[in-house]
Amino acid sequence: MTSDSHGLIALVVDDEAPARSELRYLLEQDERIAGVRVAASGTDALRVLENEPVDVVFSDISMPGLDGMELARVLARFAHRPAVVFVTAHDQHAVDAFAISAVDYVMKPVRPERLAEAVRRVVGAVAPAPESRDEDETIPVELGGITRFVSRRDIRYVQAHGDYVRLHTDTGSHLVRIPLNTLEERWAAAGFVRIHRSTLVSLKHVTQVRMDHGKASVRVGDTDLPVSRRHMRELRQQLLTRPTGS
Repeated sequence: MTSDSHGLIALVVDDEAPARSELRYLLEQDERIAGVRVAASGTDALRVLENEPVDVVFSDISMPGLDGMELARVLARFAHRPAVVFVTAHDQHAVDAFAISAVDYVMKPVRPERLAEAVRRVVGAVAPAPESRDEDETIPVELGGITRFVSRRDIRYVQAHGDYVRLHTDTGSHLVRIPLNTLEERWAAAGFVRIHRSTLVSLKHVTQVRMDHGKASVRVGDTDLPVSRRHMRELRQQLLTRPTGS
């Protein structure tokens, strides 16, 4: 953390003064927050960051000029990138927020307990402890125009569909616009392994590995998924080294 491990330095970005003041007040009540800076626009936020690095940016999305999404994309190019939490009155950007690796997506009006949960997630993202390596993540998905959230721990495997991926759980599947390569990199520590050019699988959901006439596959629930030769060695290594009970 930029604050010498005594707490997070946060930056609140919102073009509406009452919203800035309220969020600043709520964050200052949290003992995990060491200091709060404010900015009235995305451009102002970049000026603040030129003078002082921060651990986390709490940003509105709909703002004049440089909006929250554009700001997050700029921050993604920083050498020391702050975590990003979106705080907004609209849920239609949740899927895009996930695609650009936002830590959380908090809806207005902000409830203190919901903000506290967002801070907890930021603490895990900024300074992850070894035991929190497999901390769960929620993924926003759209169903009939409504944004819902799926827990990563419930995802059994992921398949690529062009610019999208389909997340498979034991109750159904969900299409999300994000590259498979991004999820492979982002979820490697959570036990997701590439078994095919178009498939990621969660090791904890693998119940069987089969070889049949030189062709490998894994069993996940009631589904058999092919394993390509180029990924078989990596899969075998991961299965051999995964912790007992995982």
